[in-house]
Amino acid sequence: MTHAIPQTMGQQFGRRSWAEPWKIKMVEPLRMISRAERQRAMTEAGYNTFLLRSEDVYIDLLTDSGTSAMSDRQWAGMMLGDEAYAGSRNFYHLEETVQKYYGYRYLVPTHQGRGAEHLISKALIKPGDTIPGNMYFTTTRLHQELAGGTFVDVIIDEAHDPANLHPFKGNVDLNKLEALIKRVGADKIPYVSLAGTVNMAGGQPVSMANVRLLRELCNHYGLRLYLDATRMVENAFFIQEREAGYADKPVAAILKEFCSYTDGAWMSAKKDHLVNIGGWLAVNHEDVFETASNLVVVYEGLHTYGGMAGRDMEAVAIGIEEAVQDDHIRSRIGQVRYLGELLTDWGIPIVQPMGGHAIFVDAKRFYPHIPQQQFPAQTLAAELYLDSGIRAMERGVVSAGRDPATGDHRYPALELVRLTIPRRVYTQAHMDVTAEAVKAVYDAREQTRGLRMVYEPKYLRFFQARFERIE
Repeated sequence: MTHAIPQTMGQQFGRRSWAEPWKIKMVEPLRMISRAERQRAMTEAGYNTFLLRSEDVYIDLLTDSGTSAMSDRQWAGMMLGDEAYAGSRNFYHLEETVQKYYGYRYLVPTHQGRGAEHLISKALIKPGDTIPGNMYFTTTRLHQELAGGTFVDVIIDEAHDPANLHPFKGNVDLNKLEALIKRVGADKIPYVSLAGTVNMAGGQPVSMANVRLLRELCNHYGLRLYLDATRMVENAFFIQEREAGYADKPVAAILKEFCSYTDGAWMSAKKDHLVNIGGWLAVNHEDVFETASNLVVVYEGLHTYGGMAGRDMEAVAIGIEEAVQDDHIRSRIGQVRYLGELLTDWGIPIVQPMGGHAIFVDAKRFYPHIPQQQFPAQTLAAELYLDSGIRAMERGVVSAGRDPATGDHRYPALELVRLTIPRRVYTQAHMDVTAEAVKAVYDAREQTRGLRMVYEPKYLRFFQARFERIE
């Protein structure tokens, strides 16, 4: 059986098979513990894969955040860390690199993405404000709520249908957004929150045409537009592949054009930038920069390190340059697609089109007999670990949390398990093992029962909640 990767790669090499654009220089041993040991580990973790010990995991697909393999150039750059408390030369290298590839004027470094989310929320949101966005993300929405705002979803309806094949399911519904502006008033909207790609929708991209029209609408109402750029390199690849007029443009040029329609961005460098820690907030408006660069001193560190060591900033700067290389991003998304096509061939329900950083298994269709209040996605993640030692994560009712007004569970249309592929870490054989494990769990699906929640923290419950099986 042959599994296609993006056609551009096949054309480039003149054959159907392909190889990653890197070679392995160092390895980390993996081990598989027994089924009895996995059951004991899962019970101790309260059926929450976040609470498993890493040493008990065989293939770790929990997240692509901070789990990528750094290059030889990045490791060499780590040795050039200027650990001065103020004015590190690595900060200025990072600032220049962000300006070159993303185009924003001012940079505020942070320890990771949620530090940047906190700063922009604290700087701009007032109690009673409304923040429209193209589907929520867990930490982003929480920071907006803690600042006194209310998130409102204005993504297109197709994003909530896992089987819909719309090529840009991350797009903002401009009619929904304009209706919201007219209802609450532009003065109550500090900014529009745009994510590219949309994680909770299955890694779905935003088109260039959509962000261009969104910019025009924001200009009309005097609104600022801020971007979650965490996986924007992947978004740029999808524009190159799917949108007319971009097939011959390099990913780096597409990325910079997209960012040019926004007023700033927050970034978790732990994703696209191929590092284990780091993030930044970049903006074009001087007033926002002054506020953020003052707040960063309170919450993160001085404005020239923001919670990162000099060596970390150097690794991020080098990672930015590596991430925008076309051969890298083709390989990265090609591996995700390889896994997705295996599952699709076996009839396992996943979100379509496939995203850039993960395959999202549709737990509602996987376990149609388990009601959403019994956490089918959490159940599937637990069963996958028990079968094979593979760690994935839930993206459904547990991640959605509770409505702060009513206290009731939020029940999103999408109840998903995310098989997240770290960059430059696993081989095609690991993807084969993963696909076979998902199929084994799928074949035993009718005997599976759901879970009940027995412990729930106040914030971001999916990280620390505990469950037990319903017998």
